[in-house]
Amino acid sequence: MIQNRAQPIYLMAIVLLLALSRLIPHPPNAVPIAAMALFAGAFFANRWLAYAIPIAAMLISDWLIGFHSTIAYVYIGVVVTVLIGSGLKKINVIHVGLAAVIASLAFFFITNFGAWLHHDLYTPNFNGLMQSYIAGLPFLRNALIANIIFSYLVFFGFSNLFANFSALNKSHT
Repeated sequence: MIQNRAQPIYLMAIVLLLALSRLIPHPPNAVPIAAMALFAGAFFANRWLAYAIPIAAMLISDWLIGFHSTIAYVYIGVVVTVLIGSGLKKINVIHVGLAAVIASLAFFFITNFGAWLHHDLYTPNFNGLMQSYIAGLPFLRNALIANIIFSYLVFFGFSNLFANFSALNKSHT
């Protein structure tokens, strides 16, 4: 875990803003949710907040968008992504990119497993599970691209912005 570089209120604002971006029209799975969860895991010193704030932000946006039968798997994917973010010991281009790819793959495997388990689209056997993963590949492609781009923007954009803003606030006190 990286030490807080901004006050918790700024971190919460980033997480909420990213979750609410789901309300803006976008290609399927091209949202900054993984970046939000990775960021929370890496930057919240309080472990409880690292998990609670992204889940609360997701609940708010899902309340507006609507819930579905496999939403629990989405939340499990978010929790796993926060866990991946909390494992980031060093913030650099390689580590953030690798975390974004691992989070994308974990989310893909978790949510497609949920789709296979809860929908009648797939036979309840190994072939059906593989069909659900194959059907999800276009969504994985979108998620990988979006997660890498948004993770870099969040980690190297917002974090620097709020770190500078916090430093500015401290200089005025």
